[in-house]
Amino acid sequence: MTQVAVASRSFSRDTRLREELLARHPGARFNMTGRTLKGEELVDFLRGHEAAITGLERLDEALFRAVPELRVVSKYGVGLDMIDLEAARRCGVAVRWTPGVNRQAVAELAVAMMIMLGRKMLPLARETASGLWHQPVGRQLSSATVGIVGCGHVGKRVAEICRAIGSAVVVHDIVSYEGFYAAHGVRAVSLDALLREADIVTLHVPLDASTRGMIGAREIAAMKGSAFLLNTARGGIVDEAALKRALVEGRIGGAAFDVYATEPPTDHELLQLPNVLPLPHIGASTDESVLAMGRAAIEGLSNPFREIALSKS
Repeated sequence: MTQVAVASRSFSRDTRLREELLARHPGARFNMTGRTLKGEELVDFLRGHEAAITGLERLDEALFRAVPELRVVSKYGVGLDMIDLEAARRCGVAVRWTPGVNRQAVAELAVAMMIMLGRKMLPLARETASGLWHQPVGRQLSSATVGIVGCGHVGKRVAEICRAIGSAVVVHDIVSYEGFYAAHGVRAVSLDALLREADIVTLHVPLDASTRGMIGAREIAAMKGSAFLLNTARGGIVDEAALKRALVEGRIGGAAFDVYATEPPTDHELLQLPNVLPLPHIGASTDESVLAMGRAAIEGLSNPFREIALSKS
């Protein structure tokens, strides 16, 4: 019987997922601390287990060497930036993953952010609660051009929702999805063109060497002065210092984040700006998404067809 450790705190606190995993793997160990485990604490938790379900835990070569009995890691969620895939290959650890499993939850959050920024809902809610009665004119999403950077699983779903609302949609991706573009009235453009044209720029790319810092001072300067920037992907994609300067100086209209370069974020001045909507990394935190991600992770423990093909170079 394979010994399984569940490091993911989100998976571990869900009673249904614990029961479903225990039905397949009696004796599975769960992280009930409520914390994301790190360093030696994570090593100690995983030690003695052949398989693990992980979420936001950082898995590197030092960890794989410290727990040589670990043979399979099944990812809870879709981001792989927390796992050193080449180190996993070198150490003979199979990484299993199901893409797109939280697409609906993240897409809905992104669209909600667009509407909240356009109607100034967060500052108005604060004003109304404090006794002020202020009724500014906002902007409709149906009249906006939405620019989607990354047209994978989440990006496609955002495009579908925005087109249904009536928005014009432009996308930029290193992969061409011509059939999807034609079916949904979406136009593919360069990143520079997207930044110039879009009223809302929303990011849906993975974090890797090619996307780290891809939205910096130059890209922000290329955006419309009234445009909004949304990030529900990964924090390292945006230069937060450059974005803060642009927001303070009024060079873009606003921003919404669900992810940050450091989590929890430490730049409270940025978070408290009146044209910023900050959320605590809740993109996949819906009841439906938690179940879908958890069941995919359980399946990944025993399904080699979900294994990531790692480079042998």
